[in-house]
Amino acid sequence: MQKKILLTSFDIWLSQQKSNSSDDLLLGLAKMASLSHDLNFVHRLPVDVQLASSRVIAKINELQPDYIICCGMAETRSQLSVEVLARSTSISINSPENIFQTSVDLEKLLVETAAVEISYDCGKFVCEGLYYSILDYLHQSQLSIKCIFVHVPILNPENSLEIIADFILIMNNLALL
Repeated sequence: MQKKILLTSFDIWLSQQKSNSSDDLLLGLAKMASLSHDLNFVHRLPVDVQLASSRVIAKINELQPDYIICCGMAETRSQLSVEVLARSTSISINSPENIFQTSVDLEKLLVETAAVEISYDCGKFVCEGLYYSILDYLHQSQLSIKCIFVHVPILNPENSLEIIADFILIMNNLALL
């Protein structure tokens, strides 16, 4: 049975950027006819936590996906990074730090991948804000949808095939968990 997977990517945020590698990856996946899942995309999310979160939550409510894979660009990383947790980006000095962790067993998720790392640093930018918002929403709504965040390095001819293969393996493994 096909699993419904919601995939998200961000738009660029600096004028010198030609594209966002998270969106480049998802555009490549969208062109592949041989994938065995029902893939649904939210491309080029605005680089604004509130706006991006609202769009993704609306799509979650519309689609009721089995899984969510949020993606963001990580210019300084050289391989895919799957994020364990997200911290609240709106912490006041007097409140304790709020953290949400994915319910996905990342060790099992990454079985047989070639070059993927588990990360505890979602970046303190819009990526972490979106991941936190979605994990919080799923928790508050008591939805059993599994969600992960994947940081995507800049894609180039030398790394694209391996990164795409690892990402497809992550999707396939997620659908089996």
